[in-house]
Amino acid sequence: MDGSVDGSKPPPQTANGNGVVSKTKLRLKPEKEHKSESYHDLQQLEFSPLLFSSLEHYLPPNMLNVPRELKLRYMRDILLRYTTEGERARIQRHREYRERITSNYQSLHEELYTMQAEEFFVPSFLNAIKEGTEDSLRSVMTEPSPGIFTFEMFQPHFCELLVSEVENFERWVHKTKFEIMRPNTMNKFGAVLDDFGFESMLDKLVEEFIRPMSRVLFPEVGGATLDSHHGFVVEYGMDRDVELGFHVDDSEVTLNLCLGKQFIGGELYFRGVRCDKHVNSETLSEEVFDYPHVPGRAVLHRGRHRHGARGTICGQRANLLLWCRSSVFRELKKYQKDCSSWCGHCHREKKERQRQSVAATKLELLNKDGF
Repeated sequence: MDGSVDGSKPPPQTANGNGVVSKTKLRLKPEKEHKSESYHDLQQLEFSPLLFSSLEHYLPPNMLNVPRELKLRYMRDILLRYTTEGERARIQRHREYRERITSNYQSLHEELYTMQAEEFFVPSFLNAIKEGTEDSLRSVMTEPSPGIFTFEMFQPHFCELLVSEVENFERWVHKTKFEIMRPNTMNKFGAVLDDFGFESMLDKLVEEFIRPMSRVLFPEVGGATLDSHHGFVVEYGMDRDVELGFHVDDSEVTLNLCLGKQFIGGELYFRGVRCDKHVNSETLSEEVFDYPHVPGRAVLHRGRHRHGARGTICGQRANLLLWCRSSVFRELKKYQKDCSSWCGHCHREKKERQRQSVAATKLELLNKDGF
């Protein structure tokens, strides 16, 4: 992908082996040893700061060590080339929408809006992340069904404060009659955390905590390159959403954390990982798994792991959802015809093709030998 540093200057140029000057391009493979800049302190970015940090690894060698401002303009130019005018207008409208909220909403618990790991996480989880090895991460997790990981993550006090903050935001919405966007097309109750100030904190959560886990647990779906997110809280109860239908998430990796409160019911049910082509295919018995929510306990799974939530019989349940996405994986997925590395049905189809190929080869050899 070609990209200029800014609109008034030509892009950096290099000479090839024939002495011909050409535009530099993003490298096809990332420079894994490069330490990316942080873009969290910058305001008015059209794209997630994590996206710029991730894209930096693909810059050409002569751009890796230039000032951050030049790298930012270079990457921004590339991203804008591949963003339609309609999409850019949508991004601008959403930015203005968030600015209207944050300039008028008075937060209740300001300490929640910046990452404070020692205050947020349980010690076992925090120690596992600090050690950073696969063994340390798996030591605090259970895998009750293939590809579904559960673990203690946030301290009860954090969960209580976050529920309180969301309830305060909803009271403000009701009082001011401000029309907000709901988390997704399936939930009529709840709030998008990114829309009222949590985007930077959740970026840190993805970058420093979710991505290290996903790099180990979900490498085949871009777990090592997560660079954006959609974070929200959903609420269930008799006067809220009651259940959630069978679906897949718009994510590569999903974090689902039960915040509380007191409730009966609301179990998650999982039914196997599927690509777009096989999302409605049959479920095998070994893919059936039901999970009862426990306040403070998190579930981490592939976004394409089909699931739903049964009805909350009584009480109220609130959950934090973080849909984590990888722009690199999504771009590569456009060219993938075989998703057998992660789609259960694709894997079975591939094995069946291999079986038929082996059987056909055996038959051909037998015929040649006169049997």
